[in-house]
Amino acid sequence: MNSLLKRLVETFTRKRKSGYAVPESSTVYETPRIPLADVIKLYERDPTCKASVDLLAASAVGMGFYTTVNERYEKAKEAKQIVDQFNENVNLDSLFCEMARILIACGNDFWLKIIPERITNLHRLPIDAVEKIEQSYVQEDLKIPFRINGYKLRNTYGGEILDAESVIHWKINCIGTSGFGTGVLQVLLHSLVFQSDRRASFAWMKAKIEKIMPKIFEKYAGPDVLALLEKADEETIQKFERAIKNRSEEGAWLFYSGKGDIKPLMLDPKARFEYYINHIVNQFYLGCETPLPRLFSTPGFTEASAKAALELQSMLIKPVQRYIKRQAEREIFDVVLAQAGFNPKKAKVRLNWGAPKTPEVNIADMLKATELGLIRQEEFRKNVAKFGWEIWEEPETSLGGVKP
Repeated sequence: MNSLLKRLVETFTRKRKSGYAVPESSTVYETPRIPLADVIKLYERDPTCKASVDLLAASAVGMGFYTTVNERYEKAKEAKQIVDQFNENVNLDSLFCEMARILIACGNDFWLKIIPERITNLHRLPIDAVEKIEQSYVQEDLKIPFRINGYKLRNTYGGEILDAESVIHWKINCIGTSGFGTGVLQVLLHSLVFQSDRRASFAWMKAKIEKIMPKIFEKYAGPDVLALLEKADEETIQKFERAIKNRSEEGAWLFYSGKGDIKPLMLDPKARFEYYINHIVNQFYLGCETPLPRLFSTPGFTEASAKAALELQSMLIKPVQRYIKRQAEREIFDVVLAQAGFNPKKAKVRLNWGAPKTPEVNIADMLKATELGLIRQEEFRKNVAKFGWEIWEEPETSLGGVKP
């Protein structure tokens, strides 16, 4: 137990090895442009964002995976068994499902190798655990970020710097030299500054519209009423002012015994805002990068439109699937094989999405195989029964048409 605790402490401590660490002057620290915790808040609290991310994540990893190995490798069976056993022990399929949502929403996810020297387990870090990424420059005089050296944790999680080898950093859509990835929801949280004008984020605009809409119903379901008080004294006017300020959200009727006029304040029917609202909502859907929520919320979509939407989403998902596949093979499968004494380059254990393909059974081929004696008649009967053939216990004739 003491040995395990010692290794865990070493995991959370930067290792200053000769030839690995770089001088402090050639190090740059990068923080995400938008806090990743804010991105998760948008995912958790906006139905459109959550539905879009969940659909993309399910399309990417929801079908599960299986592994294959180079059959020509002399230890192919043992190598595949080692990887499959590790995947089962750490529940890699479940980790992929949890990671895919965060990766697509935030563009990043961080997994901690419990014992980096000999990987035996994996643990997903909270998305806000990493505060900064430490990168080294190509050279002292070339201020170009080149290699990630470590991950600085927030003080809430200890404030230490995790060594790069102890973390699996999943990231997609890296922009420029940034060490952080970019998810589909960041664009909805970014504001836009052009010259001296600033446009608010689409997430803020959509939230503002949704906040105002209930108030519009409250206001115009019971509209304010303007009372014109002719020759009213100051005391009467002050009473009306207090009554108006203390009125309910649904509006109020105000009465006056003197001479005057009453005019309800109604909404101008010419004031049409649906075009502006539709534009903001459409931009929001574009930012979510999947048209499928539109199929559930907008009437009029045909089967052809739904098929085109699925094809478009497939184009967006394939790069994510390819990235997860390559990252898992390099950062997990190869490491597990190497530490077990196998040659990863020769074993070539690969991750494949979906279920293994089984060969399609052809009845004509089965008949031919039976005639050639490759399979027995009893085996043929059991197989064709699976296709709905009605088989009697005692056959009257053989396949050749001659009674036994």
